[in-house]
Amino acid sequence: MKQFCIILLVLVASSCDYFNVKKTSSEAILQEELQTFDWENVDSYPSFSECDSLQLKEEKKVCFESTLYAEISEFLQKQIIVVTQDVNDTLMLKLRVSNKGEMTLLSAQIDSITEGEIPDLQQLILKSLDALPQVNPAIKRSQPVATEFEMPLIIKVD
Repeated sequence: MKQFCIILLVLVASSCDYFNVKKTSSEAILQEELQTFDWENVDSYPSFSECDSLQLKEEKKVCFESTLYAEISEFLQKQIIVVTQDVNDTLMLKLRVSNKGEMTLLSAQIDSITEGEIPDLQQLILKSLDALPQVNPAIKRSQPVATEFEMPLIIKVD
């Protein structure tokens, strides 16, 4: 009987580990989720209302980029720009669309000759961004998110 009590006592003492519940904090769950989160891709790209009818993600991206390029180009073509020599340059614009759909220019790589001929070019680009139609932000997991991207812009003034 003594041996039975000792064995029972050992079993009871060791079985307590089975009832220990590991507590997980919400912070730990968040950190684990953030590590598995794909930060590079979004569920849908930023868009203009005219691109909303498209179904495929890549089609919407192409529509957004071409509409953005067309809007900026159209704005710049309406401006009176006087140059002393022909300008034919491709600028690289780094843009950001906030989670509220606000477009901002982060940087513009402008050749020194182009900048010399059109010193207020960056200001004109900023004004063209202000004149854009409403931009819908990118979506990630049903939430609007900020996105950054680069876009080439061809400047040709004769």
